[in-house]
Amino acid sequence: MTAISPTRTTREVRKDLPADFSASIAVFLIALPLSLGIALATGAPLQAGLVAAAVGGIVAGRLGGAPLQVSGPAAGLTVVTAELIQHYGWRTTCAITVLAGVCQLGLAALRTARSALMVSPAIVHGLLAGIGVTIALAQLHIVLGGNPQSSAVANVLGLPAQLADLHPAALGVSALTLAVLLAWPWLPGRAGRVLRKAPAALAAVAAATAAAALSGLALPRVDLPSWRSHALPELPEGPVLGILAAVLTIALVGSVQSLLSAVATDKLIASERRTGNRPPRTDLNRELWGQGAANIVSGALGGLPVSGVAVRSVANVKSGAVSRRSTMLHGLWVVLAAGLLVPVLDLIPLAALAALVMAVGVQMVSITHLRSVTRHREIVVYGTTIVAVVLGGVLEGVAIGIAVAVALALHRLARTRITVDRQDDGTHRVRARGQLTFLAVPRLSRVLNQIPHDGHVVIELDGSFMDHAAYETLQDWQESHLAHGGTLEVTGRAGSSARLPGTTSADEPDGFGGSGEAGGATEAGATGAGVPHSGNHHADRSRRGTHQCCRPWTPWQNHCDHRPAGTRTPTAAAMAAAAAETSADEAPPAPRRRGAGQLASGISAFQRDTAPHVRDELARLAREGQRPSQLFLTCADSRLVTSMITASGPGDLFTVRNVGNLVPLPGAESTDDSVAAAIEYAVDVLKVDSITVCGHSGCGAMQALLSSAPGLPMTPLRRWLRHGLPSLERMASRHHAWARISGRLPADAVEQLCLTNVVQQLEHLRAHESVARRLAEGTLELHGMYFHVGEAQAYLLSEGEDFFDCRVFDTVGQHA
Repeated sequence: MTAISPTRTTREVRKDLPADFSASIAVFLIALPLSLGIALATGAPLQAGLVAAAVGGIVAGRLGGAPLQVSGPAAGLTVVTAELIQHYGWRTTCAITVLAGVCQLGLAALRTARSALMVSPAIVHGLLAGIGVTIALAQLHIVLGGNPQSSAVANVLGLPAQLADLHPAALGVSALTLAVLLAWPWLPGRAGRVLRKAPAALAAVAAATAAAALSGLALPRVDLPSWRSHALPELPEGPVLGILAAVLTIALVGSVQSLLSAVATDKLIASERRTGNRPPRTDLNRELWGQGAANIVSGALGGLPVSGVAVRSVANVKSGAVSRRSTMLHGLWVVLAAGLLVPVLDLIPLAALAALVMAVGVQMVSITHLRSVTRHREIVVYGTTIVAVVLGGVLEGVAIGIAVAVALALHRLARTRITVDRQDDGTHRVRARGQLTFLAVPRLSRVLNQIPHDGHVVIELDGSFMDHAAYETLQDWQESHLAHGGTLEVTGRAGSSARLPGTTSADEPDGFGGSGEAGGATEAGATGAGVPHSGNHHADRSRRGTHQCCRPWTPWQNHCDHRPAGTRTPTAAAMAAAAAETSADEAPPAPRRRGAGQLASGISAFQRDTAPHVRDELARLAREGQRPSQLFLTCADSRLVTSMITASGPGDLFTVRNVGNLVPLPGAESTDDSVAAAIEYAVDVLKVDSITVCGHSGCGAMQALLSSAPGLPMTPLRRWLRHGLPSLERMASRHHAWARISGRLPADAVEQLCLTNVVQQLEHLRAHESVARRLAEGTLELHGMYFHVGEAQAYLLSEGEDFFDCRVFDTVGQHA
């Protein structure tokens, strides 16, 4: 659950107004020439770019969920819009923009904003790069003094003829625009620092306009007709499926670009500003709602499609914007410019705008993105998407990119390299690189059958998945190999200890089938502490802990006892019988150590296996001090391992544990200052960004609250549990919303109280002065969490209430 900061006071608004005002001027100066240039590139009336810029600033800025994101006409939609204008005309394109906005409102109502981010980054970057190439090829013709063709291919084929018929005036103005645009950020000296405060795009267009006006060049210029003749939308005409495809294309491309830009803006803010100086994080569904509303208004007023624009958003953040007022003010300045600066705008040569947009198109082919997709081995998806967008269009390019990405993922899943080497000591080492699926079974069987039955085999698994077919193949071969006197050892990459579910090494002759897991897909290659081992070391590990559940947490095997409950304390007769069955040359197993012996064993295992791998990180933390991002308040129950369920490590969480994960109210009777002191220290000194209260299933404290009887003598435990009575009262009250897990009702009264207790303790947190102050500043978030021990499933408390007025804990899975 995320706390929403209250409305800012009038004093705070006035304090931040100068920063928002100056940032809005900077964004306006960038947006004005770019809006005209994008309108020129699409073939739309030039006023349409100004309409979209104004609507994007005012409507999307007011209703969107990203306070500092700037919306307007975007280069990412240029190709799509140009195609629609060619096929349906400008007025029908406006109607399609309105329908795309309605579609975005529907997607926002369905809360699908996060799903838009599921598209592979290689496809998104390839899409933008393909659009950039298409824009650059089209605008190159205007830069050279001609007119663009109808497609990227036609523009390439028409370049020789265009180069043979150059227009020196247009080429000179374009060259001057590009020269100023590239050189502006590098102006030296004190004067350069002053000049660089003006945006490069504005300086380039202004310089080209001044040069063209002073030299008297005869060039096509901006021609803004009267607003009285401004074209408004008309009802769409054409094939229904074609109109529907156009609507979905505008909606999906615009949504993905806006959401990615919003996420990038959040990252920029987090990297450049301290926690206390940040606006609220982006609400992606609200942002999608704002974009839909902006497209409806822009299309209805005869404007271009609107989406979030990364370049203007970055300028807004860099200029010191504090709130959404900067975005809205920039839209107001565009409106004023459209009404008052028409004579000035009419002086701008079209060649200057074309050069500016061409530069933007070239910049969309990002070297950083190229390096990123190359590093992640997705260059094929990236390149294919670029080519498909350039040759076929946006929708076709995305579809082909998705198909190639899926094919590449299937290829990687199916590609497995299996080799066998005979070492000098006679050991056969089998290496399996990749995922072991049924597709790899023929190669696996062929390699395993090459190994002598009585030899020692080391199987090295370098993958993360093994399906049932590969599992059974290994199991059958292992049983046969051991039956003929052979030995077997299973390792992970680089020889680190690893185990297959149900399998053992040569030191564990029980074989694959001991755990009864033959029916399911399994994970392979889970390593222990990561220490290379010899056969003796491996045998020692196997004797220390062989139960499968301990595989992910090798250091804990010393503490784990998986014997049946009835045999954990053997009788003297049982011990004597076990000793009688032990052969003379085999040492009896050591009894499981308890207390200090168990503690010493665990410490020894840590120093031997884990300390060498974490020593450098702990040394860094010792030098720099702790800087946790979160206060994690949870129960003292031994089954709740906070580092495991949050995948966190040293320095990540400031953890407070007590019986029942309770937060005493300030000033309450029998209050406990230790919890309040920890909260104050985490919030005011460590400056954590969030606080999480985590309950769990089967909580003994909640059971005690439910079963407590009046009149019992007060013990320290009963006095402490009095802080949980408000949770008990909340569960019984009809005036408070209940809590439940998404998709089902609580299993019993204990689980109902465990869930309700998390909600109640969050209310107690808000009563602490330091927490209330940070919440009011918008610099702290509160989260509720519930961990079901038996299911090993975490749930997060969602915002608001459902249809039945219940607080809902949603499942947290691998997609989160």
